[in-house]
Amino acid sequence: MSKSLEEVHESVQTRTTGNFYRRILAFFGPAYLISVGYMDPGNWATDIAGGSQFGYSLLWVLLMSNIMALLLQSLSARLGIVTRRDLAQASRETYSKPVNYVLYFLAEVAIAACDLAEVLGMAIGLNLLFGIPLFEGVIITVLDTFLLLFLIHKGIRKMEAFIIALVGIIGLSFLFEMIFAAPDVSQVIRGLIPGIPNETALYIAIGIIGATVMPHNLYLHSSLVQTRKFDRSSEGIKRALKYNFIDSAIALNLAFFVNAAILILAATTFYKNGYFEVAEIQDAYRFLEPLLGTEWAPILFAVALIAAGQSSTITGTLAGQIIMEGYLNLRIQPWVRRIITRLIAIVPALIVISVFGEEVTGKMLIFSQVVLSLQLGFAIIPLIHFVSDRTKMQEFVISKPTRIAAWVIAIIIVSLNVKLVFEEISLWIQGATDPTWLYLTVVPLAAGFLLLLLYIAIRPLVYRSPRTTNKHLPHLQDLTFESAAIAARNKVAIAVDFSKSDEAAINHALKIAGTNAHFTLIHVVETVGALMYGSETADHESAADKKLLDDYKKLLAQKDITVDVLLGYGKPHLALSELVAKHEFDLLVMGTHGHAGFKDLLFGTTIDKLRHRLKIPLFIVNA
Repeated sequence: MSKSLEEVHESVQTRTTGNFYRRILAFFGPAYLISVGYMDPGNWATDIAGGSQFGYSLLWVLLMSNIMALLLQSLSARLGIVTRRDLAQASRETYSKPVNYVLYFLAEVAIAACDLAEVLGMAIGLNLLFGIPLFEGVIITVLDTFLLLFLIHKGIRKMEAFIIALVGIIGLSFLFEMIFAAPDVSQVIRGLIPGIPNETALYIAIGIIGATVMPHNLYLHSSLVQTRKFDRSSEGIKRALKYNFIDSAIALNLAFFVNAAILILAATTFYKNGYFEVAEIQDAYRFLEPLLGTEWAPILFAVALIAAGQSSTITGTLAGQIIMEGYLNLRIQPWVRRIITRLIAIVPALIVISVFGEEVTGKMLIFSQVVLSLQLGFAIIPLIHFVSDRTKMQEFVISKPTRIAAWVIAIIIVSLNVKLVFEEISLWIQGATDPTWLYLTVVPLAAGFLLLLLYIAIRPLVYRSPRTTNKHLPHLQDLTFESAAIAARNKVAIAVDFSKSDEAAINHALKIAGTNAHFTLIHVVETVGALMYGSETADHESAADKKLLDDYKKLLAQKDITVDVLLGYGKPHLALSELVAKHEFDLLVMGTHGHAGFKDLLFGTTIDKLRHRLKIPLFIVNA
């Protein structure tokens, strides 16, 4: 399995000595990329709707969501730091293929919902500030894909600096908005007392939770912390965990300030003046100047909206890449993945705007956040299981109080979501002339997702060992090896993967080097154990691979061909290059599955990465 965000994996060096602030600053950055997801345009829609309809009374939901977010993001960072796996990769290694496909689909739905909010928010900002129509504004947002490619090419630290600058713009904008609005501090404090005024408030509250605690951020954080290269000793990992928690606390509290400021601004300007139905960002923009008495209020509002949309689209697209590669173990070239992610968001936005007009954007934003909230359980429950598993986490497994707090959060979120889904389906059935189609489609679908949620909650309790699946196709007795030779090499390595391509690779090696050469068959184990522990791993797949190599050796011996066998561990291109150099081979022969052109463009190849690391001839055989 590939490393998470391989192009920037462990690309940032950290310090173990010197000034404390320099050491901690080396770890700062990932949480700021996470924080933008907590202040994206979807948050704006739910915060404005909550503030205008219910005043300060839902402020406590924001505070509770922020506390939830801090705990969950710290767990996500812990998973990435300790296991070197992101949440999607850990899920893939734990659950079966069908379950992982469904989890992948749900994660993609969450990404699409999040991206929809970000695309709409940025388009609205462009419309408000520059008068660009929403339809054209949505199309313009595709350009940020190229900005992301430019930034990640420059390195993760450059991207972090860019995001932090945008976060600073958002924070300063709302600092001035608070000065203009001059809210009643006593009312703000009263809003921190829990309470739900009515059913509509529950819908908005769930939307706020969905907008604040985002499932894609849990995948993203577990990957971004792996961009830091640090001492892998027990003390080094403890230090990384501590510094990343500080990073998360600062960044997420800044996000809480922005969200609270939006809700307070809506409560102070709209609710206080009787504008209870302001749910659209465009309406909020138009009312700010007359209600606050300054032309700077709407300008700062629009600038902050554009900054929020731009920053969150970048991180959302990265999350999409992590989810696809982690769940499917599918390496698509990053720029292709990012274009696909952007189109998934842009196409629905363009269709809805074209059919229903620009006035539905606010409802779309709130709906997207409720969809996000509904996906949360499918990310939170596996995360809690993984960081509670001593097999995975070793000495860094979370404490019992932390585990209890995490499960309480998960139960609260899942319970609210189940209640919302049940009530929505009940309303649909009551309002339908013939509810039969609902009973045949929507009800079974909802029941199926509930059963899936129960399954992913129960399965790791019953079976904690990491899932290893032997995907090899060792059709050993069907292979026919030839012995004709046309050249000679002294020491020849043959890379095998136990597929039909091995037959062609071994036959060509024999032709090239002759039967008198010294042959060595090499196979690379790519399990999580191999990636973490190298040659010390003792998992099922490593043992199975060793047996298959020995079977190859016996089969060739029957044909009077003597070979040695070697197992490598980790990434194929790295392990192969190291073994070739260590054993001083003269030639490496390997087979390929023969895809080229567009497939190579999408997936890339091990060969592309390997050939740049070798100092000996590489013979590639198309199978």
